[in-house]
Parts: sequence; C-alpha cells; structure tokens
Amino acid sequence: MTDDRSPGAPADLGRLRSPMLLLGAAALALPLVGLAVLLLRPQLDVTWQHHPAHFWIVLAAAVLSAALAYGTGTTAARRGDARVMLVSLAFLAPAAFLALHALATPGVLLAGPNTGFNVSTPVGIALGAVLAALSTRDTDGQRAVAALRQATWLRGGLLAVIGGWAALSLLQLPPLGPEADSERLTGPLAVVAVAATVLYGWSAASYLRLWRRRRGLMPLAMAAAFVLLGEAMVAVSLAPNWHLSWWEWHLLLLAAFGLVAWGAHRQWHEERFADLYLEGTVSGNREMSILFADLAGFTPFSERHRPAEVRRMLNTYFDAAIPPVTRHGGVVDRIIGDALLVTFNGRGDQPDHALRATRAGLALQQETGRIAQQHVDWPRFRVGVSTGEVAVGVLGATGGRTHTVIGDVVNTASRLEGQAPVGGVAVSGDTLARLPAGTVTEPLGELALKGKAEPVSAHLVRRVTDLPTGPHS
Repeated sequence: MTDDRSPGAPADLGRLRSPMLLLGAAALALPLVGLAVLLLRPQLDVTWQHHPAHFWIVLAAAVLSAALAYGTGTTAARRGDARVMLVSLAFLAPAAFLALHALATPGVLLAGPNTGFNVSTPVGIALGAVLAALSTRDTDGQRAVAALRQATWLRGGLLAVIGGWAALSLLQLPPLGPEADSERLTGPLAVVAVAATVLYGWSAASYLRLWRRRRGLMPLAMAAAFVLLGEAMVAVSLAPNWHLSWWEWHLLLLAAFGLVAWGAHRQWHEERFADLYLEGTVSGNREMSILFADLAGFTPFSERHRPAEVRRMLNTYFDAAIPPVTRHGGVVDRIIGDALLVTFNGRGDQPDHALRATRAGLALQQETGRIAQQHVDWPRFRVGVSTGEVAVGVLGATGGRTHTVIGDVVNTASRLEGQAPVGGVAVSGDTLARLPAGTVTEPLGELALKGKAEPVSAHLVRRVTDLPTGPHS
C-alpha cells in the first residue's frame, strides 16, 4: 500500500483525519446557525451602529488579506507556481475592495453613504471566489508556465478594475450612482452572490482534497477560509445594515483571513506555502543551467584570520557577486559557506538559460575581480556551469523544508568549478552547445571529475557574443 502524504507529515495524522473533519465542519457550521437564529428571531438581531468599530474591523481584514496577497504573490513569482499566484489574486481582490468599504464608513473619507464603496465588499468577495476556483486547476509543464503568465495579466486587469471601481464610486457615475446606498444585494448582484457562494464551496472542497493527499496545514486553512468567505457572502445577502447579523459577516471575513495568516505564521521558517504548490513545483523535472561559484584558498585564509574578518570578506564578495547573477535571471538557491549555488530556468520561462548562466558567471568574475585587486591576500572565485535535466522540488520534513534542485547536473557544476582556474568560468559541453557561435573558449579537455564514471568535456569561456548559434572558436 502506498502513502501519498507529503514528506514529514505526522504518522498519526491519518488516524485523526475523520474526527478533525467532523469537528472542523461543526465549528464552520456555527456561523450559519447563528445567522439563521438572528434572522428568524428579529428581536435578537439588535441594532448597533458604531462607526469606529466598523472601520477598524474592515481595515484589519483588508490588511490581513493584502499581507496574504503579497506573501503568496512573492512566493509564486519566486517558485513559478501558477496556483499560488491565483491564490494571491484571490486575496488581493477582497483586500482592495474591503479597503474601499472601510473608507465608506461615514466620516472617514466621505460625509455620507456611497453606493460603490458600500457594495465593494460583496464585489471583492465575488471576484475572490472566481480566482479561488481558478486556483484549484492542476497544470504542469509548459501549461503551468503559460498559466503563470496569464495570472500576471489577470493581476494587471484586477488592479485596473479596482481603480475603475473607485473612480466610478467617487464620481457617483452609473451604475454606482447615488440612487441606491444599501449593502444588501438584490437583482443581478443576488445572482452573483449565489454564484460566489457556490464557487467558494467548490474551492473549499478542492483544497480539502489537496489536504487529504498532502495533509499539510495550509490546504486545510485555505479550505476553512473559503467556507467562511462563502458564509460571509450569505450574510451579506441577507443581513440588514448595522444589525448583529450584519456585523457577523464582517467578523467572518476577519476570521477567514486571520486563519490563513495564522497558518502562514506557523510555517514562517520554511517553504510556508509548499503544501499549496502544483505537483510540478513540488516534484518535477526541468532542463536548467546550474552555476556553482566557490572561493579557492578559503580554508587557508580562514585559518590565518579572525572569524569577523572572514565574515567581512564574504559579505564584501557576496555584495558584489549576487547582483550580477540575479540581473541575468539567476535565482540564488543557497549560500554554503563560501560557495554560491545559482539556478537558471527554475520557472521554465528561460529558454536561453545556458547563455544567461554563462554571462552571469563572467559578470560575477568581473565584479569580484575588482575587489580582489584591492585585497591581494583575499581568495578568488572559480565558477562552473553545467546544463541538463534536474529534479526540482521540495526537500525535507515539516519544520525544515526547502525548494531546491537535485541531480547530476548540480554535481557536475560543482566539479567543473573545482577544475576552473582562479577567476575563470568553466562550462560543460552541454552548456557550450547552447551558447552563440561567437563565444570565445579555451578547451580544458575531457576531465575525469570526482564521482563521475565518464570524463566530462569542459571549456573555459573567455567571452560571449550575440552571434547565431553554431561552431565555437
């Protein structure tokens, strides 16, 4: 029997799954029970009109949602994960429209009610429901790369919609004119509310299935949050303004975003959104170029100098070495003492990754060479670049996971670095084959690298030009 749990999942979590689901379902049903009681017993649904409380509750929900949108958005861009990018947008939409709703509190921005600002909350929740449903799709390979590009365009479109909504609301232009100022939904907006509730239910079920496969914290938090957002949409549709039932949906929004924020905080020290990644991000194969840079003579230097001086030397070098590699599209996978591991094409959107990696290596040597000229007793970098298929994914157990690359290509880059001259960039034959014809190289021969059964063709790159691909000098 196979076990499809993610690495590091507690062994007894499967036994607790059914009781946890039942307890969670009961807790999530309580807000709907409370709403029904308040609506069926109007004498209990008392009025409490307190503008400062309204402003701060809505603003807190908007800030939490915006923080989640930022956190998931930066993670999605770094890992190239379309699902997490759509999750980011699913938080961005409510955040922006909730901010407008907070400003609708009388006496904050406007003296009186404003239709557009008043109904901005259900609109933002509805847009979030659509994006949440889109995030449940599974994509891989080039489809995942295309989906990430589409999500980036969606973000621009969403920001444009938010800006347009704010302008129409402030100008009180149709359909957001002054003739209606109620937050309760009627007509077409009622249909939108029903559709949004269904979409949130679908999204919650999808993330619950993801949790059953991986059993991580974030899918479960997302599923619960989407249930709460769906319940909030129900309350928005039915609750009269300033009554307890009306306050309930404000608190539901705050609870939904707070729940996901709590889950992210619990995993602050690792790949906090790894349990949401697409399968290809968690464990996939990709053709990449790997750059490995290491300081020749670092150990003798460390023996002769105090630790504080060694640290200053490393920081000075890394301050000069990292900007050139990131400028060429590299991602610093890790810093291992005096060594630097940089990946190219980790997101699958750099077809010229071999060229980028080689240029990054040359730029790194140029920038750090200037520093070495000022500190003649400091060690110098050697750089190795290798190209080929690697495994990309999440390694480690809960509490210590990281997203990295594994494979012979990584080892080859490290071994090539050891054979490169000080201040030089050595590349494998596979890397050289992808470089422009005008690349000036010097053959290093067939090298017998440590741990390699067969010799590896290695070349020292002197200069790279933008000529068409072809034979190399």
